[in-house]
Amino acid sequence: MFTTPLRKLRIRIAAHPLLYRFLASPITMLATFLGAAMILAAFLAPFLAPQDPFDPAALDLLNSLLPPSWQEGGDAGYLLGTDDQGRDLFSAILYGTRTSLIVGGVSVSIAVLIGLFLGLIAGYFGGLLDAVIMRIVDIQMTFPSIMVALLIDGVSRGILPAEQHDRLAIFVIIFALSLSIWPQVARTVRASTMVQRQRDYVLAAQVIGIPSPLILVRHILPNVLGPILVIATINLGVAILGEATLSFLGVGIPASEPSLGTLIRIGNGFLFSGERWLIIFPGMTLALMVLSVNLVGDWLRQELDPKLR
Repeated sequence: MFTTPLRKLRIRIAAHPLLYRFLASPITMLATFLGAAMILAAFLAPFLAPQDPFDPAALDLLNSLLPPSWQEGGDAGYLLGTDDQGRDLFSAILYGTRTSLIVGGVSVSIAVLIGLFLGLIAGYFGGLLDAVIMRIVDIQMTFPSIMVALLIDGVSRGILPAEQHDRLAIFVIIFALSLSIWPQVARTVRASTMVQRQRDYVLAAQVIGIPSPLILVRHILPNVLGPILVIATINLGVAILGEATLSFLGVGIPASEPSLGTLIRIGNGFLFSGERWLIIFPGMTLALMVLSVNLVGDWLRQELDPKLR
């Protein structure tokens, strides 16, 4: 009686090869589930966190540097312990993960939009326009992303008043990360566009007089979205790690708006005094997040890139 619905489900799954291969990869499924759970928990932080780490009235210095609840001296009300300000570390990690995800997601989105636009017009029109865009890409890619971000942060500190820098720091780091990611997107889109513009359906569209912008949007853009999805997924992990690196160095998100990098930087100051939970739990959260994103990105690259299959 129950075999017929199960058989129909198997037939439907088998009819979608990508879904079938996804369900056949336990590691990818685990990485997807773990990443989705962390993203969901981060954006539900106001409802899941037992404490608002941004509310000074909720902090108590008498509860500072409490160990995790399962260790001696721990408090059941603070699952992962507290920091030097009495903030619940579990709550701070939830809010910090949300900040890191927002910075990484917005940075990658902006970089994809810039790289997609410039890559499409460079690959389709070619000539002098292509040469200029690609030389800008080459120059941009010669500088390490961390150096670019540090340079932009230094310039912003020199331009912006000191009282406004912390308030605008999240926008500065988003701009810096976007500027370091878009050249990879532009180069990949350009290569895919140069292949697609030689296809018969594009040549036929040109012959019948369809405008170039319409050809780019209707015919070429859908065929380059596969590589873009792969690049965006992989660079999401890169952007999250880049934000954490900059925040750890003290040039990223300020301590008033904790991210995973900021929490790791704070915990690093207590590493040799015995309060190791302050760096272990934020570090594990960052590692699991980046690992899950990279595993999903690698699987997408293997499935969507015909050269690797």
